[in-house]
Amino acid sequence: MTESNKMIIKDANGQEKEMEILFTFESDELNREYVVFTDPNDESGEVFAMRYNENYELEQIEDESEWNMIEEVFGAFVEELDEYDEETDGQ
Repeated sequence: MTESNKMIIKDANGQEKEMEILFTFESDELNREYVVFTDPNDESGEVFAMRYNENYELEQIEDESEWNMIEEVFGAFVEELDEYDEETDGQ
């Protein structure tokens, strides 16, 4: 998606905002690619996800089953982070 962990999106008002990419992944089943990201200036910690096409254009996700799949992937990501944190706390 990008060479760094940052990307620019336009908000509902057309203003550009720099977002921090948490991770990207591909669904072989749906043959689609996704980006999961946060707004580093938003203290709420809200996490966003969008799919992107071969031209790296972001697309809204409206299908509930697609959201469920993304939530499962994000849950696995959080579990891996928690396990990593537990392993590195003792070092």
